[in-house]
Amino acid sequence: MIRNFNDVIKYAKERGPKTISVACAQDAEVLIAIDKANKMGIANAILVGDKRKMEAIADEKSIDLRKYEIIDIKDLSEASLKAVELVSSGKAHIVMKGLVDTSIILKAVLNAEVGLRTGNVLSHVAVFDILGYDRLFFVTDAAMNIAPDLNTKKQIIENAAKVAHSLDIDEPKVAVICAKEKVNPKMPATVDASELEKMNKNGEITGCVVGGPFALDNAVSIEAAKHKGIDHPVAGMADILMVPTIEAGNVLYKSMVFFSDSKNAGIIVGAKAPIVLTSRADSEETKLNSIALGVLMAAKQ
Repeated sequence: MIRNFNDVIKYAKERGPKTISVACAQDAEVLIAIDKANKMGIANAILVGDKRKMEAIADEKSIDLRKYEIIDIKDLSEASLKAVELVSSGKAHIVMKGLVDTSIILKAVLNAEVGLRTGNVLSHVAVFDILGYDRLFFVTDAAMNIAPDLNTKKQIIENAAKVAHSLDIDEPKVAVICAKEKVNPKMPATVDASELEKMNKNGEITGCVVGGPFALDNAVSIEAAKHKGIDHPVAGMADILMVPTIEAGNVLYKSMVFFSDSKNAGIIVGAKAPIVLTSRADSEETKLNSIALGVLMAAKQ
């Protein structure tokens, strides 16, 4: 089982390299991360975007662009569409966002002719390696789905389970996180959590064990779960933390980034191929971890 990001990098080297299609690759941090992944044997890349700007960055950062195929397209929408088309045609395995708005690249991903849509919900999965824990945590969805209904939550869980499977976690434990661990009709998230657990028991959600509602403490701490008298396979042992809304997910995500000693990665799933979608605020390490996560997903698919 893969338990930390050292393992993620190790197995990405073994199962890679995979080819990443970078949309609007004229971004210094992205090019640095891609070049590091290439040197580590994790990934190759096709760089789509403004070639002149890429060359200027490469000169400044001492990156040898001769290792990469470059497709010179200056228009952001056209470059994004071409990057996606490279994946849908099988020339690349992963799409990565460069210097372009998320909305533009997602529009390309959902393009009816060359896109990667499957009809399923797209969702974001963040993976955290937190000091003091013996496992990785998967947080979903902190970036895509604003206020998911029951069916959307079902698909968010299924997407997250696929990410866990790519990291050799065969039956991840999913905690549906709420403000409290008991069903309260006045708190719809707790009602949904109970329904999701029933759907799992009925075989409507497979490849994982779902429990809920859980408060965060009794989802990740065995001691907290025992204190509340909670007897459930997921209690205190959760791998996947499914949040009720994007606000809850965003706060949890950023709390883990800024208040804990942790490493992290993020990926968009639900399309035909992994989508590495990092922000400019993400560290170089986070970008590299996200690329490695995408490689493991592509290897699994």
